[in-house]
Amino acid sequence: MSAIRLLVLGAVRQHGRAHGYMVRNDLEFWGAHEWSNAKPGSIYHALKQLAKQNMLRAHETAPSTAGGPPRTEYELTDAGEAEFMRLLRHALTAIDEKQDMLTSGVGFLVDLSREEAVALLEQRIKALEEWRREVTQHWSPDESAPEEWGHIGEIMKLWVHNADSGAQWARGLVERLESGAYVMAGEGERDPNVLPPGTRNPYAEK
Repeated sequence: MSAIRLLVLGAVRQHGRAHGYMVRNDLEFWGAHEWSNAKPGSIYHALKQLAKQNMLRAHETAPSTAGGPPRTEYELTDAGEAEFMRLLRHALTAIDEKQDMLTSGVGFLVDLSREEAVALLEQRIKALEEWRREVTQHWSPDESAPEEWGHIGEIMKLWVHNADSGAQWARGLVERLESGAYVMAGEGERDPNVLPPGTRNPYAEK
């Protein structure tokens, strides 16, 4: 599953109504062009496709007073809202997706209630633990891989390492959320800026 749909829907949702340049600017500010397929062409293509699929509603705007061309502004439809939430929940729980999907999900984590975010992360932890048990059912990571496995034994070590580190990260985030970190959905106003004021963002300066 591509992360671009989640990123574009989430960026539009954050503004309520946004044109393509705003979405592109936000995603580049987040560095999404470095860790996902959110390149300019992909962003504009996704906006048009999502509008065709009735996930976004397109609004033609008047030309600017400076003589610039009219821009198309987008807002989420009810179907788009449902798709955003579906993708967000999938991103936080699916352990077989590429890293950009989880990264995108964490970027929109605060759009969930605290209780649901914790529940989804606990679901992720459980899936990682089950995957680890499956990998180690006939192989112990504390023992050397059988000689006949050769370098293939390194695959098992990699899977176990990823499962352990992924679960450790998720448990830490659950602990922070349960301790009251971040302003989650339904908890009041929050600063829409991704980074705290004065924080240098190297991606925004490129």
